[in-house]
Amino acid sequence: MNIKRAFLVLIISALTAKEASAAQHTVGGSQGWVESADLNSWASGQTFKVGDQIVFKYTPGLHSVVELPSESAYKRCDLGTAKDSMNSGNDVVKLDKPGTRYFACGTSGHCEQGMKVKITTFSGTAPSTPASSSSPASTSGASSSAFTSFASSVPLVVALLASSLAYMV
Repeated sequence: MNIKRAFLVLIISALTAKEASAAQHTVGGSQGWVESADLNSWASGQTFKVGDQIVFKYTPGLHSVVELPSESAYKRCDLGTAKDSMNSGNDVVKLDKPGTRYFACGTSGHCEQGMKVKITTFSGTAPSTPASSSSPASTSGASSSAFTSFASSVPLVVALLASSLAYMV
C-alpha cells in the first residue's frame, strides 16, 4: 500500500512540475518599477515565455501601470489609449500569449522620462530567465534550465509510472 501511495505522490508532483517552471519577473529587477531604473536594459536581459508573469512593484500613489495598445502609443506615451490601468503597487500580469506588450507609468511626465517597458513574450520551451535577474549572466539560470528540461519530460515520466502502477495492482 505504501508503494502505491508513493507512486501517486510522484505522479501528482510530475503533473504539477510543468506549471511550476513558469517564471515570475519583477519589472526593473531589484529596483522595481521606478523612474531611476533602466527598464530597457532590464527587459533586454530577460527571456519571457508564455505562462510567465511580470510583477510591477512600486509605491502606490507615486506610480501606476498602464498597458498601451500599440508601439506607436508606447513611443508617443499616449496614456489616453490605455487598454488597462493598475495601481496596487504589486501588479501581476500573466503573459498568456506570444507577442509584444507595452507598459508605461500613468503618472504625468513619468513615461516621457523613460518609465516605460516593452515586453516580448515567446512561445516554446526555451527557459525563462530567473525572476530576480537583472542581467542574463545570473548563475541561477543553469538550475532553471535543468528544471525546465525535467519539466518537459513529465509526460514520459507519468506514462512510465502509470504503466508500472497498473502492473502492481
